[in-house]
Amino acid sequence: MSNIFPPASDQWRNRYLLMRHGHSQANQQGLIISSPERGLVDYGLSSRGREQLDSLLTDWRWAAPARILHSDFRRTTETAERIAQHFGLRLEPETRLRERHFGAFEGEGDDCYAEVWARDALDPAHRHAGVEAVAEVAARMREVIDQLEQRHAGDTFLLVSHGDPLQILLTALEGRELSRHRERVALAPASITVLGSPL
Repeated sequence: MSNIFPPASDQWRNRYLLMRHGHSQANQQGLIISSPERGLVDYGLSSRGREQLDSLLTDWRWAAPARILHSDFRRTTETAERIAQHFGLRLEPETRLRERHFGAFEGEGDDCYAEVWARDALDPAHRHAGVEAVAEVAARMREVIDQLEQRHAGDTFLLVSHGDPLQILLTALEGRELSRHRERVALAPASITVLGSPL
């Protein structure tokens, strides 16, 4: 799989709000929680994460989303639920927006990310210790955007996902080498990055 994806067109048919979930219990405990077995049922939002979303919704400054697609992990689902309730929308789980799977590092301390990211910089196709390859994450994340672009026009979509997948997606959309995804400024919990036409 390619290390470089063609850059996305500057002419977006839709607007995309790419959101990292709010601060989670996994963030609070400093743990890597990337497997569906754990991530779907446990490690939802922390109290800090719920406060972040309250603040975000009080001061919402983006276009109102027409649809919300989200990773089905608990922390992303809880994030999406709060926004869906605010705008009166239904939730649409999307497994392609899931966390990157970190293989044997599952359940380990988040200081282990550094080892994976160092390997990413050398080879974005690596699957060391069962880690999902950067190129595979880019492909599934990009596929979500590409399908929405093919099927819709003039809509605003909120996509709720995780830090690593979103950084990888943004790198792919820019047409940059995927090995450089950690050169981007890290996305903060509950942050929103806008793709598409301005408000």
